Amino acid sequence: MMLKLNDVHTYYGESHALQGVSIELNEGETVCLLGRNGAGKSTTLKTIVGLTPARRGTVEFEGVDITALPPYKVARLGVGLVPEDRRMFPDLTVRENLEVARYVRPGTTPQWSVERIFDEYDMLAELEHRKAGNLSGGQQQMLAVARSLMSEPKLLLLDEPNEGLAPVIVNQIGALIEQLKKTTTILFTDQSVHFALKHAERAYILEKGQVVCSTTSQELRENEELQQRYLSVA
Repeated sequence: MMLKLNDVHTYYGESHALQGVSIELNEGETVCLLGRNGAGKSTTLKTIVGLTPARRGTVEFEGVDITALPPYKVARLGVGLVPEDRRMFPDLTVRENLEVARYVRPGTTPQWSVERIFDEYDMLAELEHRKAGNLSGGQQQMLAVARSLMSEPKLLLLDEPNEGLAPVIVNQIGALIEQLKKTTTILFTDQSVHFALKHAERAYILEKGQVVCSTTSQELRENEELQQRYLSVA
């Protein structure tokens, strides 16, 4: 078991955002969190990495309790987060944004370098010396994912990777996920059921901070009533 959340409760002040969330990911899986806006999808990812620590329940990564760890220690264990707002360094170039994110865990052989990123993703190679603040939304999203890879993640968390992007860029993000899932365990959030079913093997549906359904992509694809009830799909 790579990731396990057990009865996780998270708060923003007195607002009870996650109300007993339990999810599991096996190594090599690609899983999506679905739900309407405000259901708790982004909060779940932030809780995993320690940005909004759980007040109750546990978060385990590769059998290690990481519930109370600060975000930088979670990252060093091999959990990478690509946040919804991307968090670029706008005044640094594409290359510099990649270089500052580089981290190699002791005792491991690095799999990613700036050169490999540029070999794999021509778009970023062409933008090597452009400042991140001058990139389009799609270019920034590609850079955000690539920057996360520089930390050598075993588990990659993608928060709304398609938010605000044109359809052609959404297709590129989908292709990127398909490539990464060959070597990396992925948990992502998305508003699009179609996108999720195309790229994830399983899905958890959240409603008001609770997991209301755990299903395979195939089962969800065939269950229109479930989609209507929790995802407002016509």
